[in-house]
Amino acid sequence: MNVTGRVAIVTGGAGGIGGALAARLAAEDARVLVADIDAAAASEVAAAINRTHPGHAVAAGGDVSAHDCIRDLIARAEAAFGPVELYFANAGITGRGGLAATEDLWDQAIEVNVRAHVRAAQLLLPGWVERGEGYFVSTASAAGLLTQIGSPVYSVTKHAAVAFAEWLSVTYGDAGIRVSCLCPMGVNTKLLHAGEESGDPLGIAATRAVTSAGDVLEPDVVAGIVLEAMADERFLILPHERVLEMYRQKASDYDRWLRGMRRYQARLLAGE
Repeated sequence: MNVTGRVAIVTGGAGGIGGALAARLAAEDARVLVADIDAAAASEVAAAINRTHPGHAVAAGGDVSAHDCIRDLIARAEAAFGPVELYFANAGITGRGGLAATEDLWDQAIEVNVRAHVRAAQLLLPGWVERGEGYFVSTASAAGLLTQIGSPVYSVTKHAAVAFAEWLSVTYGDAGIRVSCLCPMGVNTKLLHAGEESGDPLGIAATRAVTSAGDVLEPDVVAGIVLEAMADERFLILPHERVLEMYRQKASDYDRWLRGMRRYQARLLAGE
């Protein structure tokens, strides 16, 4: 799909991958609603876009996992630009603590990393099916294909995000709905470094597991890869090519892969 002239919503748009996606979309002459729980930061991203591409962005703050908030985002984007054609379910949280992770943390991660995607699809798909097109881009993670050392919360919810994106594609692909699922490893964002800055050994291991496994990419590079994949309408977007190799190794011999991951975790926890 060509994004030129399209209307998009990007959640988690106040920085990182989301901010880079919003800027790239505007550079391709799309109109973008930048949404984030940090309303001030979202406004800054939209203002920066409008300085170079006047009238291409608006901002909105709110809990983008909440049904009413998503409904309001769609209404605001439509009022500003017209029907929403592209939705980037990009907002996400990490979660740490191993089995000690609290019920509240599990609930929050499920809401943001999974239910936010489901609710957006529930609101958008009826209109998209009626019009015969629409594009849903889910930001998951390599952790959704592999796992995340140190964080069951992140691993489980990102697996669920991948599964929901797969289901959307299978169920609505023949109705003109395009779906892509972004599964990067290390990207230079606040989310990447949150574990290392936590002081929790599992959190530190979680960050090091990513940073030691491959290159850490800049958000703008990832955003460019996403738009290239959308032009080809590819489902799985892997900015780090090594993830595909690791995914194949996992599938070909699960027990061997698990043994290798246990060894890798032990080295990380030992500070190696």
